[in-house]
Amino acid sequence: MKAYFAGGCFWCVTPIYKIYGVDSVICGYSGGDEVNPSYKDVKAQKTGHRETIELTYENENVTYDRLLDIYFANVDPFDGEGQYIDKGFSYTLAVYYQTQEEKQLVENHIKALEEESGKKVQVAVEPFKSFYPAEEEHQDYYLKNPEAFEKELIESGRKK
Repeated sequence: MKAYFAGGCFWCVTPIYKIYGVDSVICGYSGGDEVNPSYKDVKAQKTGHRETIELTYENENVTYDRLLDIYFANVDPFDGEGQYIDKGFSYTLAVYYQTQEEKQLVENHIKALEEESGKKVQVAVEPFKSFYPAEEEHQDYYLKNPEAFEKELIESGRKK
């Protein structure tokens, strides 16, 4: 099974899911209409895509609902401008659903979070239409560039 989440900087959210039984995490782009966009163009807000991760998982190991728990625990769902220091549309939050059941689960999470916090959640809930893998240098960035990754987490405010 696959799930598609835009959680801000895709480098920052990739390793989280590997801890929780996801088979693979691929960094890429979703939401826009341009075919095979480049990192440079997405980052420059030229394509209408968001930095997105594609999760491949087995329901026996982790459920879609659990993936949503992990997602909402690792983003700032109230920031409509992006995530942490990364601002602009390409860093805004979105869940791209593939079934009505997935859509309902996302909406349930949002409703519960809004009721608990009293704040408006800024996560787009959109039907999945396409996913384009990012360039190879962005895949498993945390493993290829551990010092730069740690610096990004600290400077971004994700890690205090």
